[in-house]
Amino acid sequence: MSKIKVVRRFVDGEFGQLHIRTAGEASAKPAVVCLHMVSKSSRLFHHVLPLLGHDRLAIAIDYPGYGESETPPDESQATIETYAKSVFHVLQQLNVTKVDFVGYHTGAMVSVCFASQFPNLVNKVINISAPILSDEEAEEFKRTYAPIPLDEKGNRFRIMWERILFYRGPGMTLEMCADSMAENLRGGEAYEWGHMAAFNYARQYREQISKLQSPLIVMNLNDDLHEHCKRVDKYIVKGFRRDYMHWGAGFLDAYPKQVADEILLLLQEPIT
Repeated sequence: MSKIKVVRRFVDGEFGQLHIRTAGEASAKPAVVCLHMVSKSSRLFHHVLPLLGHDRLAIAIDYPGYGESETPPDESQATIETYAKSVFHVLQQLNVTKVDFVGYHTGAMVSVCFASQFPNLVNKVINISAPILSDEEAEEFKRTYAPIPLDEKGNRFRIMWERILFYRGPGMTLEMCADSMAENLRGGEAYEWGHMAAFNYARQYREQISKLQSPLIVMNLNDDLHEHCKRVDKYIVKGFRRDYMHWGAGFLDAYPKQVADEILLLLQEPIT
């Protein structure tokens, strides 16, 4: 069997071009759509994508302002709703009519937002961590992740690197840490817009989960949102949370085969 390749391309979006990665071919199964955390990009799923796409189409999308997608004109247009709309633009242009979502951190919010707006298009939703934040916690996160001004001492970059090392998960090599750092830098001066969008959306995310028509499966990693994620149980109408204490930040690069196998099993698992 020949190895499935990841193909990179651009499609039209609201603010210009959107960059996407695809693997595999359309089939009777829903397309798997992977949505990244910020300040990262579809690069996060590069090694997992061909494994997910062995019998279906797998897609990973750069939100506006991340990876190689065009940036919105101003921060007010960088919202979770905007990111969900960008996903809709991509699916329209690829003629995709049914999807399974895999949304990671910010991507969890984008996937639930999309599923709330377009329930007929969504089969299942997998959230890699559920950012269940109180209003007070969301405000605290805003302060923590406020943009760090550039200076000649490079404090922004030092703090970025220290955070990556602090949250580094099992199997995450220094080379993987460097790749993560590079993804942060691609956002330029808009690098924290996505975090602000997520923290502003915290209350809506909780409310939408409690009304979600699609089954929701939450993969709770051993990362900075592990305890927050446990709170999702009381909001899930149809679905479940499962803990993965052996995986943390960097797990998509460190264990792509195991992760892809688990995601595909979860997509097959019946939910009553």
